[in-house]
Amino acid sequence: MMSLQFGFAGMYVITMVSLQHGMNHYILAVYRHLVATIVIAPFALVLERKIRPKLTLPIFLRILVLGFLEPVIDQNLYYLGMKYTTATLASATVNVIPAITFIMALIFRLEKVNLKKVRSIAKIIGTVIMVPGAVIMTLYKGPAINFIKMQGGGHHGAASEAEAKHWVAGTLMLLARCWGWSGFYILQSFTLKVYPAELSLTALICFIGTIGGAAVSFVMERDMNAWKMGWDSSLLAAVYSGVVCSGIAYYAQGVVIREQGPVFVTAFSPLCMIITAALGSIILAEKIHLGRYIIIIKDFKFSFCIYNIIILMLGH
Repeated sequence: MMSLQFGFAGMYVITMVSLQHGMNHYILAVYRHLVATIVIAPFALVLERKIRPKLTLPIFLRILVLGFLEPVIDQNLYYLGMKYTTATLASATVNVIPAITFIMALIFRLEKVNLKKVRSIAKIIGTVIMVPGAVIMTLYKGPAINFIKMQGGGHHGAASEAEAKHWVAGTLMLLARCWGWSGFYILQSFTLKVYPAELSLTALICFIGTIGGAAVSFVMERDMNAWKMGWDSSLLAAVYSGVVCSGIAYYAQGVVIREQGPVFVTAFSPLCMIITAALGSIILAEKIHLGRYIIIIKDFKFSFCIYNIIILMLGH
């Protein structure tokens, strides 16, 4: 799970570059999951041919919802929200996912709270800390803090203009996708109990996401030229995010969810923000505003240290 956070951080940066160069976010989501399907499907067919359960109608309906929940709804909200804000903020909003997932897990009885156990108290503290942080990110931007001075930051100028116009709307989109992503983790947990074939489930989710995303893209984008891709950042974003952040991530998260539950999977999200903030500042010349810097320090110092490390030490 820690390794995946580095993969996600790279995706935020590469995807932002692609969007700033004119890539359509609807089409990017389609290509992303098409790549993931092509890469994962052969492994699923070969490695799980003897253990793959029968695909019944109830299981298929769950997979259908999974295919729309994260690949279509979540991804498009994420791409549009990041386009309106920055890669750093997009990764920062992910920090609220553990709190949302924990609340959902309690509702669906995937988690139990025992105030006599330290790990339960740690999860409650982490939830209380993260929710106000999301509110601060939305309402308070603060002055810019330049740690690294970059010359000729074309992206910086575009990002600053976008932030001024769409800051709140973009942040709300990013927070809305967090609810969708948490719901995806919860439903994936239930689905794996009746369909314990992680590779096959990943391939089916990506395949359905490709079809659903294509349908949305044809409605939202009528210009067929938008589907053309060259050997540039758009192709890199589609291949990288498809292989690492859809194919490998869905599979790895599925394995860990079966062993440790959905809350454990989401507990590593704050690490991704720290990595992305550093990469965004160096590569994209993004400014880290005071409001975001407060969240970075708070979430790293409290949420990551208390909420995650205690869980790791004591076991789930």
